[in-house]
Amino acid sequence: MSDAVHSMFSDIAPKYDLTNSVLSLGIHHLWRRATVAESGARAGSHVLDCATGTGDLALAFKRTVGPTGRVLGTDFNADMLSFAPAKAHAKGLTVEFEVADAMHLPYADATFDVASISFGIRNVDDPRTALSEMARVVKPGGRVVVLEFGQPRGLMGLTYRLYSRHVIPLIGGMLTGNRKAYEYLPTTAASFPCRDEFTALMASTGRLTNCRYRELTGGIAFLYSGVVRKNY
Repeated sequence: MSDAVHSMFSDIAPKYDLTNSVLSLGIHHLWRRATVAESGARAGSHVLDCATGTGDLALAFKRTVGPTGRVLGTDFNADMLSFAPAKAHAKGLTVEFEVADAMHLPYADATFDVASISFGIRNVDDPRTALSEMARVVKPGGRVVVLEFGQPRGLMGLTYRLYSRHVIPLIGGMLTGNRKAYEYLPTTAASFPCRDEFTALMASTGRLTNCRYRELTGGIAFLYSGVVRKNY
């Protein structure tokens, strides 16, 4: 992540949750539930959530894995991450949070049952390296799941492009005071690998098999998953 992008996330961190809820009309909560379900996480599972931001997906995983499971949320940006522990405490959930780079995860091979990343893979300098690292720290047969914005087609695509180009920067700028951040975010989503192109990227790590995707909300978001190879 460049210094400019790092600074951008630090700047919007205090209003990040509010802005997400307003801009997505709350649909992002449904996307996270779908991500947890796709991961196969269950009671007792150990989960690593990369680019956890303020921790929402990590908290959703903790509700599923329960007291016998472990959830570790990491983020490269300490300012974003600083809001996560209080949220977990307020909900009575025990979740670990650490500053870590998704491209250089400081964890041993085959430590977790699941590794996830939501709306963060397009912000790392080398997505393939990050995917490979996520797969490395997951046990063979476990899953890597990625939730990311996509490029919807047809009428939905036209509507969403207008929304992302005009409404998102306007409202995001009003709520956070940083319009450029909410110009950057939809611009990167519009150019990031999507559909088969992204599953091919996952498979190119050599660590993941059965890579697949499904569209959420007409293709505004995509949910990708891959199974960690048993004989890498």
